[in-house]
Amino acid sequence: MGRYPDAPTLAIMGLSVKQQVRAQRRAARRAIAATRDLAADGEGIARHTLALADNLAIGPGEVVTAYEALPAEPQTQAVCRALTQRAVHVIVPITLASFDLDWHELDDPDRTPLGLDAVAACRLLLIPGLSVDRHGTRMGQAGGCYDRTLPRARPDAVVVTLLHPGEFLDATLPADRWDQPVDAVVTADGPAWTRHGQRHRP
Repeated sequence: MGRYPDAPTLAIMGLSVKQQVRAQRRAARRAIAATRDLAADGEGIARHTLALADNLAIGPGEVVTAYEALPAEPQTQAVCRALTQRAVHVIVPITLASFDLDWHELDDPDRTPLGLDAVAACRLLLIPGLSVDRHGTRMGQAGGCYDRTLPRARPDAVVVTLLHPGEFLDATLPADRWDQPVDAVVTADGPAWTRHGQRHRP
């Protein structure tokens, strides 16, 4: 896979490199999702994530972040169900007006906020993204929610982006200085560690 088009080429549309790449990745995601059995992929993601959790010795009573997936995203119902069946507490985000993230227990019907620092209890964070490159650069949806949140995570936390097959890229994604890298990705085909995440690899 080659590098993305350079800035002069992309400037024709009046967009920054990052904005244009994000638009490309959104279009690619829609195309990928249209060809996949998302429910079956979700079961595969659950199996591979549980194996990763086992390698990290994530046990009953621990807290893991996840999220409620949008229709074209890798589906998270199966992995959330599998974790809760193991007595792992799953917390999911509440997006604030500031684009920061509060959290609530997945199974709490009242969505009681746990506070912005709830992620500090987690050794495993499952987060969304449009794509990730081999260095660990993650392309999100432009709100910066997780770039605000991840600095609150504990130093030994393993940050994993759930992706469709084909979204873990050899091409280098554009990044700003505030972008937070991730340690690994999980797709229906299996897990893969980024260069940033090698320090956590069991």
